[in-house]
Amino acid sequence: MKAPISWLREYVALPDTLDAHELATRLIGYGHEVERVESAGADVMGPVVVGRVLDLEKNEQKNGKLINWCHVDVGELNDPETGNRGIICGAHNFVAGDYVVVALPGAVLPGDFAIAARKTYGHVSDGMICSTSELGLGDDGTHGIIVLGDTDDAGRLLVPGQDAGPLLHLREDVLDIAVTPDMGYCLSIRGLAREAAEATGSSFTDVIDRDVPSPVSDGFPVSVEDPTGCPVFVALRLTGLDPQAQSPRWMRRRLALSGMRPISLGVDVTNYVMLETGQPLHAYDAATLQDGIVVRRARAGEKLTTLDGVVRTLDPQDLLITDGSGPIGLAGVMGGEHTELRETTTEVILESANFDALSMSRTARRHALGSEAARRNERGVDPNAAYAAAHRAAALLVEYGGATLDPAETVVGAVPVTPVQTIAVDLPSRILGTTISVADTIRHLEGGGTLVERHGGQLALVPPTWRPDLMDPYDYVEEVGRKVGLDSIEGILPAAPAGAGFTASQRARRALNLALPTAGFTEVLSFPFIAVDDLDRMGVPADDARRDVVTVANPLSDVQPKLRTTLLPGLFGAVARNTSRSLDDLALYEQGAIFRGTERPAAPRLPVDRRPSGKETAALTSALPEQPRHLACVLTGYWRRPGWPGAGEPVSWVHAAHFAETAAETVGLVLERRAAEVAPWHPGRCAELSVAGTVVGHAGELHPTVCEAYGLPARTCAAELDLDLLIALAPEGGQVASISSHPVAKEDVALVVDASVASADVEAALVRGAGDLLESVRLFDVYEGEQIPAGKKSLAYALRFRAADRTLKDKEAIAARDAAVAAAAELGAELRS
Repeated sequence: MKAPISWLREYVALPDTLDAHELATRLIGYGHEVERVESAGADVMGPVVVGRVLDLEKNEQKNGKLINWCHVDVGELNDPETGNRGIICGAHNFVAGDYVVVALPGAVLPGDFAIAARKTYGHVSDGMICSTSELGLGDDGTHGIIVLGDTDDAGRLLVPGQDAGPLLHLREDVLDIAVTPDMGYCLSIRGLAREAAEATGSSFTDVIDRDVPSPVSDGFPVSVEDPTGCPVFVALRLTGLDPQAQSPRWMRRRLALSGMRPISLGVDVTNYVMLETGQPLHAYDAATLQDGIVVRRARAGEKLTTLDGVVRTLDPQDLLITDGSGPIGLAGVMGGEHTELRETTTEVILESANFDALSMSRTARRHALGSEAARRNERGVDPNAAYAAAHRAAALLVEYGGATLDPAETVVGAVPVTPVQTIAVDLPSRILGTTISVADTIRHLEGGGTLVERHGGQLALVPPTWRPDLMDPYDYVEEVGRKVGLDSIEGILPAAPAGAGFTASQRARRALNLALPTAGFTEVLSFPFIAVDDLDRMGVPADDARRDVVTVANPLSDVQPKLRTTLLPGLFGAVARNTSRSLDDLALYEQGAIFRGTERPAAPRLPVDRRPSGKETAALTSALPEQPRHLACVLTGYWRRPGWPGAGEPVSWVHAAHFAETAAETVGLVLERRAAEVAPWHPGRCAELSVAGTVVGHAGELHPTVCEAYGLPARTCAAELDLDLLIALAPEGGQVASISSHPVAKEDVALVVDASVASADVEAALVRGAGDLLESVRLFDVYEGEQIPAGKKSLAYALRFRAADRTLKDKEAIAARDAAVAAAAELGAELRS
């Protein structure tokens, strides 16, 4: 909300010494987000004055351009020799005798455009006759140079040479305020003026000077079929409107300063009153209306062309304004194209209505219509403002458009009764943790319009009609707190309750975030969304569990409307962004939740007036998708860059497996690997990772088509683990076996097996055969060559034996080794000679 200071001063008696920046500071102290103070017109300097055109001579140039050679009276600033100023002007929307705006030599206009006397078109132009754009006034709906009337806004005659700034409202300080959702009443000059009055201790005059009267149906016929959706509807008829009448200059300027474009008198008046009072209004061309107005919900199949020219298919929950022809407007959001004001409109039906905020919010979002009217209606508009705002707009149309207000009017409905709340007199002090007297509590609440009655130790509170947010006792506590000043409340750090410390899962995740960067990986965070075709680009089969994707109802981006079922697409995007900036050697990882499960019951709408019950919370939880945590990495380029110490080491599946093994070792596990074919990895270069037969993830080199689809470097490698499952399989408490004081017995074996036999199967057989004395087994060599028969391979394992209570004898270690080899022989393994 942009609020010109001069407009605020009409309704609050701010001290003359209070500047805009000090007022902004006071409002910030009252809980308002004042983002900036804009100084409109500050870039216009020097003499910009009123001039009266004495005469003008039209000169046609050789290039066909027609210019005016003008003599202009600027009073005391005239040339002493000629008694006027000679000025060249290319505009033609003025005549002799008109008052215009003149920038004289020495003036500086927006864009650092300095005015000086200069010779042009055969004359010395001693200044410039200005247009709105040249003065930085924006598009105020006029064209050509500015032609002033004979008098100013107060009716005083203009004098040549007087400062034109006040006439044009040229220099104006404007507060730019980000209004929070609970302060919808501040989307108006009325609301901000009341807040400014309280913040500065000044008097306030309310522009809403009359209440909504009892229902009357003397005027234009109106029927409200949904009184819950539309509690109050006011309709006024105006006739004899001059369709050529222009909005006054001050109104156009205030609209522009407030961020709205002036259009025509009828539209400008409704916008101006909406900004002033917070009450949205709509004007209809009475000649286009058929029969009376009916406010109702939409029917199946109905359509409406709104003012923006879009044909909209209506939803049965949409509240409509209709007439005999059907829908003519989305109530409280946007009017229809068919009944809008035209250049020929002379008879107007003025609508000022109050609508249900929740209904307005849903309609605006359903149709993606963020109009100024919808912004206010969805936050709750003062229902008691509808009647006074309608008459305020009508008075402006009568004054500036020559219209006549029909005394017969229509008022439907009544202002809803505001809820009474009772609080203890000391509740604000107890909740805020500071001493606030009862008198101060009452003063702050009454200053905001709340009716307060004290009954012993209780306060009976009735909120004003413009504060629908005051519903709960603690809403009033917050109201008192922001006016006392939250910065004046002493901060007290609560004592931390005794606890059991981190959970096993928390300890494991923290350990991983230390171990993985130490191992050479860099953590990144990506949004948990994927595109519709991400799984297709990864080559994920149709029956894969990763296809169980949840679609976001209101996505941040239409490009990524799904929740991720794998961390890899986000990491692929991070790699693509980095490599596009010539950062090629990457080892990125991410730890985060994935989402699975579209077949879920509908989520219940939880109450907001009480704490949800256990059953309601359970129903909400059951509607949520599964959200297990995963851990993934992507690697590209070199693991060790080439240089003078030697050749580099390109990343490979080994480094992806290293990532997974580091994660497993951190939580006290050892991974088993075996070959697998899983998208998006390359067949034959993908390892299935498991713990005691339970698959926890995969690692390897990505398929070339995946690299191409995502713009990744060739031979990019990746790994992904189910982190929750990995932690669940970890030893309880993450404890490792104690270190024995007895020496280890070392035995190495080299086994020849068929090339198709997995090393993990051979390792499992060795473990099974060796028995309890085996402390560890490690594959340290794989050989295929001349000394090995074709179709075979040699696997060399380091076996380590140790007893917890004694030093092993050689024969015990050899016996355990032979038992391990015997078990491997069941897979066709033979000792290599």
